[in-house]
Amino acid sequence: MTDSFQAVLDAVVAFIWGPFFLIPLLLVVGVYLTIRLRGLQFRVLGHALWLALIRRTESDKDGAKAEGDISHYQALSTALAATVGVGNIAGAALAIGVGGPGALFWMWVTGVLGMATKYSEALLGVKYRRPDSKGEMSGGPMFYLRHGFAEKFGSTGAGAKIGLVLGFLFALFGAVASFGIGNMTQANAVAGQLDNTFGVPTWISGIVMVALVAAVILGGIKSIGRFASGVVPVMIILYVLASLLVLAVYVTDIPGALLLVFTDAFSGTAAVGGFAGSVFIIAMQQGMARGMFSNESGLGTGGIAAAAAKTAQPVRQAMVSMTQTFIDTIIVVTMTGLVIIITGAWRTEAQAGDGALMTNWAMSEAFGSISPALAPVGGYIVAISLMFFAFTTLVGWSYYGERCLDFLVGRAAVIPFRIVFVIVVYIGATTELNLVWAFSDAANGLMAVPNLIGLLVLSGVIIAETRKYFAEPNWREPDLVDARKG
Repeated sequence: MTDSFQAVLDAVVAFIWGPFFLIPLLLVVGVYLTIRLRGLQFRVLGHALWLALIRRTESDKDGAKAEGDISHYQALSTALAATVGVGNIAGAALAIGVGGPGALFWMWVTGVLGMATKYSEALLGVKYRRPDSKGEMSGGPMFYLRHGFAEKFGSTGAGAKIGLVLGFLFALFGAVASFGIGNMTQANAVAGQLDNTFGVPTWISGIVMVALVAAVILGGIKSIGRFASGVVPVMIILYVLASLLVLAVYVTDIPGALLLVFTDAFSGTAAVGGFAGSVFIIAMQQGMARGMFSNESGLGTGGIAAAAAKTAQPVRQAMVSMTQTFIDTIIVVTMTGLVIIITGAWRTEAQAGDGALMTNWAMSEAFGSISPALAPVGGYIVAISLMFFAFTTLVGWSYYGERCLDFLVGRAAVIPFRIVFVIVVYIGATTELNLVWAFSDAANGLMAVPNLIGLLVLSGVIIAETRKYFAEPNWREPDLVDARKG
């Protein structure tokens, strides 16, 4: 019975994340928004990165401090905590192993188009956010589907009812996904790495994680924001530095690797051990599926995190949120991809089908080429990075699930949700999760459908808000003033 259900669930997941449903839908929306925004992600990326990284305090047009619960930087870090996860290491490596080096090119495509999608999600998330009964800001697809549709079609019309249903579905799928892809699978990844690398029993890992997660999430979004802003930048920088060291060792091979990425993207090369018989369509499917799964552009989660930011201007926070996809895919995923390609790990049959092992082999090979004594260091770097990436994803997704449940049943469910979420961490750390992986993959993918519908229907709002903001002659300057006030 369980095997039959698993087979059905696997088929559903394959369809949702396959080449005929979610991937083309995400691609079409990304292209559409990029065109309507006139390539905004290319034109203002430098300014967006500056906005994301400077220390500033925003105020509204009357000079009062902007509404919100956490700083723009903490909101970005929370979103990065949720997205920079196992997919950036294991997922990216597996995509290249199955689809060949060309998969990295298609991951770049999802990153570039995904910046426009993420920008749009964040803009709507801030514009239609609402304070809950405790005064904390709540936003995201469930809110812009409900309130945005009501504003566009009238509060009593059929459009408003459709928006409410779509918002309900998004929140439902989001709450379910938070326990799967956002909890048990991440806890399982951490426990597995500690067991395989350091011999720590999974039950001990489970207890430690329960304590650590409870310490962070029981304090709410402000506690999560402080944690994310302190840990996430450090873990990303350390992983990127380790990857750059590997690239430095193989520096003469970089031009050839990049050429292979571009040529393979449209021709296809045999995958790991030749087992997948990779061709163009497989490279594109694997790259786009793993890229979108990694940066979450189109899933709507970025709008939830952005809504918590202290900001008076939706467009400004949207630009900050857009940098999340750039950092996640264009920087972190690129590091993993180039390391896998340059070291030849994507052709090693021993690691076929396991992205984490593939990355581990690549790092160990690179460090071992410097000195045989350093070979284990590469493996430790991957193991530690995976653990931190998975743990921060767990923390970030706890907030997404909380906001979804708050929308569905009200604020009274928040504290019980946090307690249950902490308990489920232990279950995830100590249990085989084949069924959970498939179920959470399905819920994760289904979140995107109502969100993408909302982005298309409300694209006029996105464009109008964007044009209004950039029509101001001093649109680059308010943050300098705000920084002095803070």
